[in-house]
Amino acid sequence: MENIILQALVIVLILVSGFLLGYLTYRVTHRQSGGTRSSRFVSKKRQVDQERTRTLELFQLISTMSATLNYQKVLETALDMSSTALTSSDDPTDRLVSAFLLFTEDEKNPGKMVLNIGSARRLTPADQRAVLKGNSGLLGETIERGEPRYGKNLIEDPELNSLVAFRACKSAFCIPLRSGLDTYGVLLFAHPEPGYFTLSRSDLLEVIAQQAKIALQNASLYQDLEQEKERMAEIQEEARKKLARDLHDGPTQSVAAIAMRVNFARRLLGRDLNAATEELVKIEDLARRTTKEIRHMLFTLRPLVLESRGLVAALEAMAEKMQETYNQRVIIDADQAVAEKIELGKQSVIFYIAEEGVNNARKHAEAAHIWVRLKLLKPDLALLAIEDDGVGFNVGAVDASYENRGSLGMINMRERAELVNGVLHIDSAEGKGTRIHVAIPLSEEAHDRLRNRRLL
Repeated sequence: MENIILQALVIVLILVSGFLLGYLTYRVTHRQSGGTRSSRFVSKKRQVDQERTRTLELFQLISTMSATLNYQKVLETALDMSSTALTSSDDPTDRLVSAFLLFTEDEKNPGKMVLNIGSARRLTPADQRAVLKGNSGLLGETIERGEPRYGKNLIEDPELNSLVAFRACKSAFCIPLRSGLDTYGVLLFAHPEPGYFTLSRSDLLEVIAQQAKIALQNASLYQDLEQEKERMAEIQEEARKKLARDLHDGPTQSVAAIAMRVNFARRLLGRDLNAATEELVKIEDLARRTTKEIRHMLFTLRPLVLESRGLVAALEAMAEKMQETYNQRVIIDADQAVAEKIELGKQSVIFYIAEEGVNNARKHAEAAHIWVRLKLLKPDLALLAIEDDGVGFNVGAVDASYENRGSLGMINMRERAELVNGVLHIDSAEGKGTRIHVAIPLSEEAHDRLRNRRLL
């Protein structure tokens, strides 16, 4: 009986122990499961917060880049944006190498273009001073094709291996910076990890590059506008100085001479009436010549005939006044059909170039004749030519000493030629006269040819 009771107690204890063990196991398992879900929830929330923070940073960078008109700040912001866009908790970008490489004129070989570092991340100071040709390797391929290209093992690249920061990079992504048909630089990214630039990362970088190109174009236009304003201010200042010089050398001196001679004639009246009469005749002639000079200056300041009858009539009126005022013969050979193809605003600039050239020839060339011609050089390219048969001069020597001269006539003509997108060329030699030619584009295509110095 006792054995049966003991056996029953053992069975009960086993059952109770099993129940308690199962219950405890359930609780522990449940608690662990809940903890895992809680941990996953916290991790997910952290990722969402990081993504939100990164999105806000990108938005702020895009806003900054879109708002700024500072060229260098656009470059810096675009690189910061690229780094921010690729950053994640498990994929930091502290090894990403990036750089804007922009074409500029080679200081050692004028007329040739080379790539310089405009802005960069993780490049050494020596790397940032590097000058690349951009005609081989990844850079050459990207520029030639005009589309983004991938690269790998940059230590084997014929150009990029010269930059220390790129030698350890196993993958690269290069995006051309283009405006129309012209490539003005590239945006280059590189990373030590092979295959780092996946399709999603490449797409993201292309979007950033596109935003950067728009911002760079806006900044470039703004810089051009500021330079144009400064140049216009300089032209106006030089025009005021020229007016002051002309007044001092011409009418002011003549009026002073008239005053002195009137005083002399007044003293002669009481002693020699005939001599006083002769002096008054001379004074009258001097006053008439002074009046003509002032009228000529007023005409050149604002030729109303240019506004009412156009460029050809203004040139002919200028020639008449040169003959009347200074006895200088100026021959006009201008095609009315060509003048009508030029905008009115540009006609005034062309008139002032012609007037400056004729006036310089009158003052310095000792020329018997000055010719002003306006004709078509090609169907979409006009040519203004100012030529004389005077003493000529050494163009190189005059250009070299221009900073020390009070007059800036040649510079004024060149700057005014740029206002009409033209190119001015001066050809002269001592004893052989002077020829000033201004090529004036009549279309965008002609402007592009002139800009690239391809006139034909």
